[in-house]
Amino acid sequence: MKKVVSLADAAALVKNGYTIAFGGNVLHRAPMAFVREIARQGKKELKIVKTAGAHDIDLLCAMGSVATVDAGFVSYETKFGLASHYRKAVQDGIVKGNEHACYTVICALRGAQMNVPFMPVKGLVAGELLEKNDYFMVVEDPFSGNPVTLVKTIVPDVAVIHVQECDAHGNARIYGPKFEDVLISRAAKKVIITTEQIVPDSKMKLNAEYVDIPSFLVSAVVRAPKGASPTSCYKKYDIDEKSLVSFIGMKTKDEIRGYLSSYLAKDHQGERMANRL
Repeated sequence: MKKVVSLADAAALVKNGYTIAFGGNVLHRAPMAFVREIARQGKKELKIVKTAGAHDIDLLCAMGSVATVDAGFVSYETKFGLASHYRKAVQDGIVKGNEHACYTVICALRGAQMNVPFMPVKGLVAGELLEKNDYFMVVEDPFSGNPVTLVKTIVPDVAVIHVQECDAHGNARIYGPKFEDVLISRAAKKVIITTEQIVPDSKMKLNAEYVDIPSFLVSAVVRAPKGASPTSCYKKYDIDEKSLVSFIGMKTKDEIRGYLSSYLAKDHQGERMANRL
């Protein structure tokens, strides 16, 4: 099966109501070209999972694409302030924010990786987090008799991960911090890779032990140069502060549609590669 596809075709794999996990962390290596494309396609009722999100979640909330968010943190880094579109969507009751600690999101994804319905969580024993989030339950440990907190497993329908390089089969390599990307690739039912460049098979075979995500897990590959922008991509480019500041100041959907349009040509520049491979 041909794995290298256009951005539009890859985004079409995401259906309304899907649980979707995004790779990267806050303003670093988020799969923004893909996020923008599912916003353009008007996806609805998405259930977003991420340990620490920012522009990806904020943009989709601004476009009315989100039903729930399971995350330990959703905000821009200190310099850029809060994720106002996400915050407003939660305050208005449009989006249900299932607040976690980053660690409990990781545990919920580990449950999916291990194919079990829940995971014990060390350290979370009291507080409003247990009362407000339906994903947590305190039970008696049958071995010690002490209380133990459980977190319900989260199984993403699809994980979307941006990497520096992969081959046409989907063998992917991440340089620099990997965050939770390897974990979500094992937890999700499908994996979509967006990549700065598609490299020859020989390059991956030469250092096969450094492949982070193997091809058999991957359903689709999208060549997406600068596909994490305006977030950073280690060894490739830094945060685009001008673009982020511009977005954060936007209030209306028309403004945000214009923002999406400004990235359209850049987001789809890798499609010639999809047609060749």
